[in-house]
Amino acid sequence: MTDDTEPIWLRPERAATGRRAERSRAEITAAAITIADRGGLTAVSMRNVALELGTGAASLYRYVNGRDDLLDLMVDATATELRLEPPTGEQVRDLVAVAKQIHASMARHPWLPELMLTRPTLGPSAVAVLDHVLAVLADHPGDGQAKLEIFALLNAIVATFAINEHATAGRPEHAVAYLRHVAATGRRPRITALLNDLAASDHLPDDRRVAALTAILTGLLR
Repeated sequence: MTDDTEPIWLRPERAATGRRAERSRAEITAAAITIADRGGLTAVSMRNVALELGTGAASLYRYVNGRDDLLDLMVDATATELRLEPPTGEQVRDLVAVAKQIHASMARHPWLPELMLTRPTLGPSAVAVLDHVLAVLADHPGDGQAKLEIFALLNAIVATFAINEHATAGRPEHAVAYLRHVAATGRRPRITALLNDLAASDHLPDDRRVAALTAILTGLLR
């Protein structure tokens, strides 16, 4: 029996003895991600992953201890999608480049932001991203704790953007309907001015996100 408190990456992928392994963690992880992409996190269960793989749920326990392991593996697997370029020496620009790739991964996997916020995971692939961020911050005067906090905040900020965008996708009118009602009364001139600014803006969502990230990261790195 393995220790549930030990990260899955510190446990052998296959038992030293017993039946020959028919699956790999990578296959199991890919199946779990497929299920989550299709039906959200609530659809991810040992039973559903087994059905996706055409096997019995009990057999999966030879590879993972349960759903928590699946979620950790899923989060870490998405980090392999990032293509990290060598640091240029411009810290804010390099961190924004990382953030844009994380956001793209979250757009492909709408369940990912929730997990990034509620159960941050540092497996092999996520550690590679952390190492890249540390390389970007090599000349930053902050200590290791400060740099780790910048990494955590980067993920949290991008996840928050992604959650908000997903929540309002296809519902822009719904999102501002009450604001328009308030503006029409004339009692909140600042709200009216805000809506006028939004209506006149020609910035795309990506532009606004990058501008906000740039401003936030510039402040963090001071």
